[in-house]
Amino acid sequence: MTQNKAGLTLAAVFLAISVVLTGCGGGGKPAAQVPAPASTGDQPKLDGELNVFNWSEYLPQEVIDEFSREYGVKVNYDTYSSNEEMLAKIQSGASGYDLVVPSDFMMQVMVKKDLLEPIDLSAVPNFKNIGDQYKNQAYDPGNKYSVPYMWGDAVIAVNTDKVKRPITSWKDLWDPAFKGKVVSLNDMRFVIGATLKTLGYGMNETDPAKLDQAKAKLKELAPNVKVWDSDSPKTSLLNGEAWIGLVWGAEGVLARRENPAIQVVYPTEGIGLWQDNMAIPRGAKHKRTAEAFMNFVLRPEIHKKIADAFPYNLPNVEAQKLLDPSVLGDPQVYPPQDVLAKGEWLRDLGDTTQLYDRIWTEVKGQ
Repeated sequence: MTQNKAGLTLAAVFLAISVVLTGCGGGGKPAAQVPAPASTGDQPKLDGELNVFNWSEYLPQEVIDEFSREYGVKVNYDTYSSNEEMLAKIQSGASGYDLVVPSDFMMQVMVKKDLLEPIDLSAVPNFKNIGDQYKNQAYDPGNKYSVPYMWGDAVIAVNTDKVKRPITSWKDLWDPAFKGKVVSLNDMRFVIGATLKTLGYGMNETDPAKLDQAKAKLKELAPNVKVWDSDSPKTSLLNGEAWIGLVWGAEGVLARRENPAIQVVYPTEGIGLWQDNMAIPRGAKHKRTAEAFMNFVLRPEIHKKIADAFPYNLPNVEAQKLLDPSVLGDPQVYPPQDVLAKGEWLRDLGDTTQLYDRIWTEVKGQ
C-alpha cells in the first residue's frame, strides 16, 4: 500500500477520517468562452490559454467557465478514461497539455520517466487546505510534482430491482445469470485487480503463475460484460442495459440519485482505492496558469462545487466543512472504517506492467 512520510498507510489514515466524518452526522469538450476578466486584484498575470487533460465525468463545466471569467483564460479541456491512455498521450511528446490528473501509482511512473514539471507551491497557497494525511505520499515526497485532487474507490453497483439476491463479493459478477448484464470499468489495473481478489490474491500481484490464473478467470467474466466503460458506467445501469457493474464509487452514487434501486456494494474481499492528483507535464507552455488553476480548484467553495457534481471524496479539509452532513455521513460516499481497512491501493508494478498489458489485450480481444 502507498505510505505517507510517517510510514502509515493511506488506508489507515482514511480510517481515522471515516470515524470523524461519520460522526459529523470522453473526448474533448469545447473550450470555455472567455470574456474580459471580472477583476484583476491580486491575481497573477497569466497566459491567455490553458490546456487541461482530465478524467471524464470529473470537472463541472461551470467551474471551467468560472475560472475563465475570473482570469480571462481560454480553457481547452480534453478527457481520458484511464491512466494508461493519459500516459500514452503525454509520452507521445506532442500533447501540448499544461495540466493532467494522474492517480497515485501513475504518479510513480511519470516521476520515474521524468514526465512532470516541479510545482511551485508558493504559487498554490490554497495547498494549505489539503489535509496533512493526503500530502507527502511515498509516490511524491514533499509534493514536488503533485497537488491532491480527489480520492475514491472501485466498487460494485447493483440494480436491486433487477437483482433480487444479495450481492456481497467480486465473485458475484461471474454469475452466469448476469450474462450480457454487467458493465465494467475499462481499466486494466482495477479490473485485473478485482479478478485477483476473487482468487485470494492482492491487486498488485506480480507472480506470473498467479497472473495466468487471473487471466483465465477474467476470460470467464468476459461473456457477462455488456460494455467496458470507465467514462460513464452509470449510464448502462440507468438505461437498463446492465444490472450490475464494477464501477467508480461516485458513478454508483450518481446512479442512485436518479434511481434509488441502484446501490453501492463493498465486496467482502476488499475494494480498490486511489488518490488522483493535479500535475504539470514536462515542457508545459502555460505552467504558471496551470498553478493558478490548481490554486483556484483548492478554494473550498470551488472544490465543494466539484464534489457536489461528482461525489468523489475530498482531500480538501476546508471544503469538507462546507459539505452537507448527510453527504459526509453517507457510507456509500465516504466508506466506513472497516471497508477502508480492507481496501487496497495500486502501485507501480515496473516491468510486470507489460504482463498486465498482455492479459488485458488478450481478454478484451477474445
